[in-house]
Amino acid sequence: MKMLISVLILGMLLTGCAPQTPTATALPQPTAEPTATSVPVEVPWWKTAVFYEIFVRSFYDSDGDGIGDINGMTSKLDYLNDGNPETKHDLGITAIWLMPIHPSPSYHGYDVLNYYGVNPEYGSMEDFKRFLAAAHERGIRVIIDLVLNHTSVRHPFFASPSYRDWYIWSDTNSGAGWHDVSGSESSYYGYFCSCMPDLNYQNPDVTTQMNKVMAYWLESVGVDGFRVDAAKHLIEEDGGVNSQATHDWLKGYYTFYKSINQAAYSVGEVSASDARLVSTYTGDQFDQIFNFEMASGVVNSVKGEATSAIKSAVTFTMDDMPDWNFGTFLTNHDQDRVMSVLGGDVNKAKLAAFILLTSPGTPYIYYGEEIGMIGRKPDEFIRRPMQWSSEPGGGFSSSLAWEELDPGYVESNVENQQMDEQSLLATYRDLIAIRQANPVLAVGAYVPVTSSNTGVYSFIRADGLNKVLVVVNLTKNSVTDFSLKALNTAIPDAEYPVADLLTGEEGVPLLIQNGDFSDYQPVQILAPYEGRIFKIVE
Repeated sequence: MKMLISVLILGMLLTGCAPQTPTATALPQPTAEPTATSVPVEVPWWKTAVFYEIFVRSFYDSDGDGIGDINGMTSKLDYLNDGNPETKHDLGITAIWLMPIHPSPSYHGYDVLNYYGVNPEYGSMEDFKRFLAAAHERGIRVIIDLVLNHTSVRHPFFASPSYRDWYIWSDTNSGAGWHDVSGSESSYYGYFCSCMPDLNYQNPDVTTQMNKVMAYWLESVGVDGFRVDAAKHLIEEDGGVNSQATHDWLKGYYTFYKSINQAAYSVGEVSASDARLVSTYTGDQFDQIFNFEMASGVVNSVKGEATSAIKSAVTFTMDDMPDWNFGTFLTNHDQDRVMSVLGGDVNKAKLAAFILLTSPGTPYIYYGEEIGMIGRKPDEFIRRPMQWSSEPGGGFSSSLAWEELDPGYVESNVENQQMDEQSLLATYRDLIAIRQANPVLAVGAYVPVTSSNTGVYSFIRADGLNKVLVVVNLTKNSVTDFSLKALNTAIPDAEYPVADLLTGEEGVPLLIQNGDFSDYQPVQILAPYEGRIFKIVE
């Protein structure tokens, strides 16, 4: 009890306030009459969301100190979604994932000093609450990075002998992950670096404190959920990750945040090549996890101009995660930017976006991806400031930015692409609008379609009421010699008119017999790097 009281006192000292009474945040509701394409009310909001990942430090600097900040994000919300469906120049995203916003001694923020606060370089808690309210007014949900695995080595808990057993210590262990303390025979465990000591979740007081952290952000602040960093590392047993103890702890985590708000959402970072392993984290531990295999499958197929990589990823996904309930992306803040991976080819970048935004799963767009920002590791180079305009400083800041902008900002920026209907930004904007107008692309089942041409990738999305056939030419050449085949489509036998949702062009009618079709070619020619979305009209 004494320990619990001290934890509460320290938490209040760190925040300057005590947790408040829970409040509910209601987002604007659509005013349109229900249609045949309406999403069933039981579908959780994250299933139809399109997320945008933001590194606050690099998004927009409102006060001229060279560091992006919360007020800067607020001022740019209309670029992301202005809340008015009648306008056409906002990106149209409906949710935001913020990389760490807590006080931290590092530029990236993954070594947290205070889980209850906001990094003063980014602004104040009041600034954040205003940002959150402005986002909610526009129908945008907001989740924050929750770094559960470790704290900063400079966190007050780590520095206090009273909290020694909140971390993992040993008088005998050494080697990978173990770090010596000067003047002591003990070493502490920090998987990622000596600057980030791992928390000890075998100690129930640590869980109690992190539950208070979650309750504070969900109830008192009003965020919509969390992205959990390094989820598979929480409780390592014999040096191994993905332990049963980690799964057991996450079940309690899930139960706790759902008890606060059933509509709260949590997505886990569980990077692994084995989809069967990753799938074990959903259902009673996270609402979703990120599907790294699908991400690499899409990018590698677009890069290599062949279906092999994406077909392999789809095969594993259908076997191990057949509900397609996961987060999808192209690349994120830990990976070389997708435009760099694709060699700066804008047409390939458009095609990757096309596959991302027509495929199942909840899509995440990394800031700047929509304008073709480039960057390869080290990490600072893939987290450079957002490129808003061609003016000096890229429109990011009125002073020297915390990190030098990529020289390509003069050509690749929001201002240059905003009014260009052929730009990469316009492609993202149009595809997001189509996904939002056709919920089948978000919640529909995935039906594989085989092609006689290894450069053509195809699939069906179907939700019972609505069906679309997606066809993609991955190659730099026009394609005329292809035919499509699908078995067990669950589509009633008939001949169906088809029309492209992007262009309105009618295609060859689709004949379904015994639930199957074969030797089907919806159009005579697919242009280089072209994607089509054919609505199957009943």
